[in-house]
Amino acid sequence: MAQEQKHPKKSSEESVEQVDEVAADETVAERKEQLDEDIDAILDEIDDVLETNAEDFVKSFIQKGGE
Repeated sequence: MAQEQKHPKKSSEESVEQVDEVAADETVAERKEQLDEDIDAILDEIDDVLETNAEDFVKSFIQKGGE
């Protein structure tokens, strides 16, 4: 079985990794926020269309004279 040797990281390497992680987290957060805004806009548009067409939609299911 091969033994793994762990080398202690230098403080400069650790700080670079931490900065990269923080930058990645901020990028992910910004992307998530933008996607949330896009989804909200799409849902609002769907709501508007449904409100406009709701009456016609319901009328299409009303039975007329023995149908």
